Amino acid sequence: MGNLSQRVTWFRFPLAHSTHAPKFRFWLTAVKKPLQLQKSHCGRMFSWGEDCHRGFWLKHGPDASSTAEDGVHYLNLDYHIRDLSAGHNMLAFVKTNGNSFIIRTNQSKDGRRCRGKQKFVECKEKIQAVSCGDDIVTLLSERGTVFCVDRLCYTLRTPKALCNIAVSQVACGSQHSVALTKDGQVYTWGQGSRGQLGLGEGTFTDSSPQQLRALSAMPLVQIAAGGEQSFALSVSGGVFSWGRNDCGQLGLGDTTDRNTPSPVYCLNIKKATHVSCGKDHTAILTKDGVVFTFGSGQYGQLGHNSFRDELRPRIVAELWGAKVIKIACGRHHTLVLTDSKEVYSFGCRDQGQLGHGDMSNHSVPLPVELPEDRGEGPKLRSIFAGGNCSFATCTSNEEEHKESNNDSVSNVRQPSLQDMIDKWTAHCNSKSWKRAKQEIHSTFSSAPSWNKLFIEQSQDKHFYTSPQYPGLNFSLAHRAFKKLAKKADVLAEVEAAVLHLLKSINTKPVGVEGMRIYLLLNELLRVIQKRKGQQSTKLAEAVAAVLISLSAENLQVIGDWWSSLSPSTMVKYVKAWKQALSVILSTEPVPRNSGVKNLILVLQYMYNANSRIAESRRIPESDFCLVLDDNFLHNELLHWQSQHGVKNRPIVSAEPLILCSFPIVMDLQSKKTVFDMNTEYIRRRAMTYNFYNFVWLFLPTFLTLELRRESVLEDTFEQLASAHHSKYKWPLMVCFDQMFAEDDANVYMKDFFHKVFHEMMSAESGMFMYNDSETLAWFPSNVTQEHHRYFLFGVLCGLALYNQCIIHLPFPLALFKKLLDVKPSLEDMLEFSPCVGKSLKGILEEKDGVMGNEDMYFLIWWDGTIVDLDPENPEKPVTSQNKKEFVDAYVNHAFNTSAKSVFQEFKRGFFQVCERDLVKLFRPEELRGVMVGRDFHNWEKLKLNTVYEGEYHVGHPTIQMFWEVFDELTEEQKKTFLWFVTGFDRVPILGMDLIKMNVKVKQVQDLSYDQYYPETHTCFSTLELPLYSTKEIMQTKLTEALSNNRMYK
Repeated sequence: MGNLSQRVTWFRFPLAHSTHAPKFRFWLTAVKKPLQLQKSHCGRMFSWGEDCHRGFWLKHGPDASSTAEDGVHYLNLDYHIRDLSAGHNMLAFVKTNGNSFIIRTNQSKDGRRCRGKQKFVECKEKIQAVSCGDDIVTLLSERGTVFCVDRLCYTLRTPKALCNIAVSQVACGSQHSVALTKDGQVYTWGQGSRGQLGLGEGTFTDSSPQQLRALSAMPLVQIAAGGEQSFALSVSGGVFSWGRNDCGQLGLGDTTDRNTPSPVYCLNIKKATHVSCGKDHTAILTKDGVVFTFGSGQYGQLGHNSFRDELRPRIVAELWGAKVIKIACGRHHTLVLTDSKEVYSFGCRDQGQLGHGDMSNHSVPLPVELPEDRGEGPKLRSIFAGGNCSFATCTSNEEEHKESNNDSVSNVRQPSLQDMIDKWTAHCNSKSWKRAKQEIHSTFSSAPSWNKLFIEQSQDKHFYTSPQYPGLNFSLAHRAFKKLAKKADVLAEVEAAVLHLLKSINTKPVGVEGMRIYLLLNELLRVIQKRKGQQSTKLAEAVAAVLISLSAENLQVIGDWWSSLSPSTMVKYVKAWKQALSVILSTEPVPRNSGVKNLILVLQYMYNANSRIAESRRIPESDFCLVLDDNFLHNELLHWQSQHGVKNRPIVSAEPLILCSFPIVMDLQSKKTVFDMNTEYIRRRAMTYNFYNFVWLFLPTFLTLELRRESVLEDTFEQLASAHHSKYKWPLMVCFDQMFAEDDANVYMKDFFHKVFHEMMSAESGMFMYNDSETLAWFPSNVTQEHHRYFLFGVLCGLALYNQCIIHLPFPLALFKKLLDVKPSLEDMLEFSPCVGKSLKGILEEKDGVMGNEDMYFLIWWDGTIVDLDPENPEKPVTSQNKKEFVDAYVNHAFNTSAKSVFQEFKRGFFQVCERDLVKLFRPEELRGVMVGRDFHNWEKLKLNTVYEGEYHVGHPTIQMFWEVFDELTEEQKKTFLWFVTGFDRVPILGMDLIKMNVKVKQVQDLSYDQYYPETHTCFSTLELPLYSTKEIMQTKLTEALSNNRMYK
């Protein structure tokens, strides 16, 4: 090797596809003795690649330039370089003093390319950044002005569309340019034949910058371009790409070009912080120092130890163990800078752009051996790559320390939103207030600003933003809004800025980060309402209008984010929307416009989101209910009746706001009130109709049932079957054994429903099957009765609801679900047959691949019959793969298939009496509660509600004796007593306060009170209580009466 001083170094890299204990590849490299650099430093830069050292003005002296044998040049400049960019034919750089220079690459007659000398670009503004395309240079001033310079002349021109817009970043591809404005908007211009402008189909060339609306809501922090592709990076690491994709350089998993921005989903939650583009490959750097590459691998520029293309982002595994802090892509090569100030390169080296000194392309990262000095030599500060060139700028230890301190000071002194709010809310003069209003408007009229102001930065949580997690710090937002609300004029400016934003906000953001604003606006709305109280609903209506215009997919994301909120926060947000609605609904007349419906729709979406939450975290459904007065409900019913062609109702064009469309905002009382209002109207209409036609003028307009007590069920079926269906909606009159009640037309009604349903639901009727404990009934699969009886059973259930009577209906919730077209579930099986339900649940909970019973088939025993759940596949076994199918089939057969025909008859009969739309106002649990009532155990309430007549009063000795005896009764005896007095063994779900009893002295002629039993008048809930002489006699008479049914009169 002669006198050449050598140093032999072994480089150790993990293999890209290692799946076991780390294997390593060793590279043996002869490294030349480093050049000795001068001790005095000014601007220092290393360059390697195509004609890389030519054109720069160097510092005068013997050490102005030197070259190592591996092609790395050391340039001693008399200035510091702030930014540098190289394209195919242009190179530009910016000094730290804001001066910019351009070096043009020319082609000689023999075809050789050579770089000219740097030329100063005259500009009145200081330049801070530069980007080069193939034949154009784009400069960016510190004031945010964009200047374009083409290859033929050095005249500056600012695109007209950007003249009055402050820009923060520029990037150039081969023939197109991208700009990011300070308010977060993206503009593109130039050649767009491969979609690189992102403006959609049909945009091939546009010399004037056009706003990229698809990204208008995204909180972007960087743009990048290269070749014919473009990228944007959001504050939380979201990566968006568009343009040419023939090599997979967009990272979307295919080779199809995109003419609008598309999210690179593979990079979600990877904490991407920087993007760099080559001609047809792309590199991504994460906050953790990991590098991903994708696109063309023809020259090894992806660093994956291969020369194949990658359609999706892939980690450069050979860089494991080194934390990368900077990346840069040239035309077909890639550079990385580590935190230990080492530069690695990979890819094409035909122009020496890798700095390795050999002639082959490298598909794995290899270190670039830069000249160094062991003493106070230069420290690498940054790297640049472009075209076929590579550059590394340096700084001295002293300068590095100074820059570090300056950066730290800059970071500390950078005003935060909280500081800005303090300034806005402080007392100020007219001049500073004018400036504050401008700042407020620019901050809160920008969707990107909203979407990055309140991100959760602790532990980098915002990088994990997803359709399930918004990455927001709600406490920070709440504190900020609370501060803003302290001054009415500041809050008014914020509200005005938001209203301005909502007029033009993009409702189709390409990434979920663009939807954070909708949660934050909910928080702002809540704070404003708390501050202003019952005032304007303009903001609420504007926010609601934008929310409901979102796509179904984006609404799903918002719903999932709502679901992730704490229950207390969810309640506050629901309350905010309810408050806005309450203000509107309290006006006369109530406006029936889209603004109101939008608000209700938002509540519906929040209700749907709440329904998806685990029950332990779900807020009560009652929290969604509005306070609706009877007048509003009556008007809603009028609109509904008009829309459904109810006779004698005026025709109105508007539909009901809430009724039948949004029952979730109606509480049970409101639903029952509307149902009963409609019932009363239909009854009155029947009487009026007969009166006006002089047909039934002197006859009662009742559905009359004349029954014999010993055959109530048979008589009822016979008479209902013979009555015209229209009469089912007439007032019901019942008489027993040719006796009508003299005092009250409904005197026998409660007795009738009690008796007929107890008889119908008994096993002797033969109409139903029962569960093992015989506590719940269901429709039989082997029907022994006429199907018409099930129609009449439905009619009787409808009559009970129609006439406001609770009934004995021991069915599972599945019955009420099916009436409301809600599909029964495994939970219903657990209610009806706990043994079967638990068994089915156990099957679902068994681990995949482990079935407790290997001989289980799709055969079940139901209602005394063996049933094949899959007749087309006899003796089909139950496996881990089809166990859910089996459970669903079991439940479906039990509640649907087995009783399909008889249930349809029941349902048909029920809706012959009741209006289907109004019944569907109820949820299954509510409908069961209204029809069946609930157990009564609040006996103290009964005492408080009791009214005394005649000589009885609360302190009367007989009354005190009675309550002592009552307290000693068993629970079953108390329920029996309740039935004899009120006609109910259960109480109406809405009638707890109506459960009362009247007590008066039983009149006897001989005054021998001890010989008589107590008596009741069920129709008036009256107890006639004799004046017993002792407690023991009272106790005996009362218990005997309860046992022998002797109390009823």
